[in-house]
Amino acid sequence: QAQLVESGGGSVQAGGSLRLSCTDSGRTFSRANMGWFRQAPGKEREFVAGISWSGSTTVYADSVKGRFAISRDNAKNTLYLQMNSLKPEDTAVYYCAADLLYFSYSLRMGVEQYGSWGQGTQVTVSS
Repeated sequence: QAQLVESGGGSVQAGGSLRLSCTDSGRTFSRANMGWFRQAPGKEREFVAGISWSGSTTVYADSVKGRFAISRDNAKNTLYLQMNSLKPEDTAVYYCAADLLYFSYSLRMGVEQYGSWGQGTQVTVSS
């Protein structure tokens, strides 16, 4: 089972960039599709980006497409989210999570389809 820890959050001005990392201390990282999600105050947790277990396929929410890039390094058991052109509406706690299925060829976007959630990292974008 994955044991995930996020890092890299912080406070930036609109238009700035941040790079989030998510490290898995478990032994299953390379078997699972991975996702980044976020939750703003008073809102439900939402899908941001996903990447296949091999790293060959990615998918993004429309709200971040063209600005965010998800990647992974299976040798380092680490997932990344490069966030550029940040907007105030990107302010949220960002979480990484692992798909509950191993070696899936379908990139899923449902919160309920992921598990092993990290503790989250705060991203604050000021205007």
